[in-house]
Amino acid sequence: MADFLEAMSIASTRRVRRAAALVPASEIRIRAADAPPAPPLQLSQAGFDVIAEVKRRAPGRPTPMVTGPRDMEFPARLATAYAEAGAAVVSVLTEPLAFDGELDDLIRAVETLNGLASAIPTMRKDFLVDPYQLFEARAAGAGGVLLIADLLNPEAIDPMLDAAQESGLWLLVEAFADARFSAAVDMARRARDRGVTALVGVNSRDLRTLAVDPDRLRRVAAHLPDDIPTVAESGLQHESDAAYAARLGYQLALVGTAFVTASDPVARLSGFIRAGRTAIEAS
Repeated sequence: MADFLEAMSIASTRRVRRAAALVPASEIRIRAADAPPAPPLQLSQAGFDVIAEVKRRAPGRPTPMVTGPRDMEFPARLATAYAEAGAAVVSVLTEPLAFDGELDDLIRAVETLNGLASAIPTMRKDFLVDPYQLFEARAAGAGGVLLIADLLNPEAIDPMLDAAQESGLWLLVEAFADARFSAAVDMARRARDRGVTALVGVNSRDLRTLAVDPDRLRRVAAHLPDDIPTVAESGLQHESDAAYAARLGYQLALVGTAFVTASDPVARLSGFIRAGRTAIEAS
């Protein structure tokens, strides 16, 4: 099988070049600085929260989750449901080739959430390889971004963290290889040392092969840091999965497909949150 992560890295680099040819880096930094402040990242005292995801397609599925003519209101509609159900964050896929996303999906979600009485932050989820993309995310209204530890070379880390600090973004730093989890934690701590709020995530999906390892959350649980909130990612399909992640010590779960495909996303998300918090209360 082709290396999916490598393909995404190459495509993302090309996107940066095209974007910077239209809007120079100096201009996108100005736009990021001029963007209204994003709602703060706030985690519940209950000890378990959900990052709910807006995505049109998942590369591991044979067909798009959103079919027919492109539904421009899809991000706003789903973001509204997530906010109603109590999500801590709305994650928006902006990767176009494998996920059918675009930056406009993020912008629509931001505009909708900012119009609600109790706004919650959005996170740009993509295969980010250049500081330009962090400023681009902040200019679009995002409060945070995903960084993939397995994707960034050591020399690329400091410029990305510097961009997060300058733009005021918080970070979710994820790893999918067990051996890279310590690197993700180190990145999150280095971000925190710069005054950047950071979460660290464990992705059960191998982004090189797209295979899901259902036991990864358990294996890594023994190494979860006690000074940084941790996020369980991928493969969580049922309320029992949320409860399991909470019992292992994860403070958040990032869930997309289970909500996007649900007939009632509000009820589905509410059930995940309730299951995770109930598991904590019972432990």
